[in-house]
Amino acid sequence: MIVVDSQVHAYEANSPKRPWHSVPNWPDHVTGDEMVAAMDKVGVDGAIFISAFSLYRYDASYAVEVARAHPGRLAIVKPIDPDDPAAADVVAEWKKTPGTVGVRVWLTKDANRAPDDPGIERIVRAAVRHDFPVNVHCWDNLDAAAALIDRYPDTRFIIDHMGILQPRVPPAPAEPWITLPKVLDLAKRPNAVIKISGACTLSREPYPFNDIWDPLARIFDAWGFERCLWGTDWTRAFAVVNYEQAVEPFLKTSRLSESERAMLMGGACMKAYGWSPKKG
Repeated sequence: MIVVDSQVHAYEANSPKRPWHSVPNWPDHVTGDEMVAAMDKVGVDGAIFISAFSLYRYDASYAVEVARAHPGRLAIVKPIDPDDPAAADVVAEWKKTPGTVGVRVWLTKDANRAPDDPGIERIVRAAVRHDFPVNVHCWDNLDAAAALIDRYPDTRFIIDHMGILQPRVPPAPAEPWITLPKVLDLAKRPNAVIKISGACTLSREPYPFNDIWDPLARIFDAWGFERCLWGTDWTRAFAVVNYEQAVEPFLKTSRLSESERAMLMGGACMKAYGWSPKKG
């Protein structure tokens, strides 16, 4: 089984050389080297490295450095600025950069973007031209995500974090799965797949987080395992669960068959991004 984490964030320590835009409750640094070492420790073969928007905004230069250093282990996704009139050119240039596998847009409520936003349209149409999937961060705004996906049926969309608002500190909210019906309805869109990333942060029980499996089973039934991409959302999830705790429940649960586990923990991700890790 090839294990691929569909969402991680690596970054340098805050410094004048590459200053952070904001200071989240993450470790002081998890460099590319440290990320790969953490992956090795828990048996993760590869990961999709999403350039950290909260730290670096639209500057993915660190992600490019890391992908160059670890080409077989980390593929990279860049957030694109919808207010940039040259966004289509940015996507085109990104396609030429080694290790790139997609772009990302924000459709959370605080982003204040409508599904028909002209900037989003520039990015989406450029992504189609350059055969990139569009990652959509849309937690707690699934109606807008549905409208976006319906608006562009020829675009491949990847829904981040199940579209479910996730805590940055424990405990999980009283009703962490309250928007699950909208997640299930979203599965009707054949041009979308969904990341099962950060799921352990939604547990209201201690490790190994047994209460996540019933709602996850409903997602698996609606979407199918070939459209579900397991991920940890490390390091955003740092204050809630550590990396090993985000991996082990999926490796060990009896709720998955071996074929389901292989698809969820790697197969679907490799298909969605058109990328496979290579050790050595």
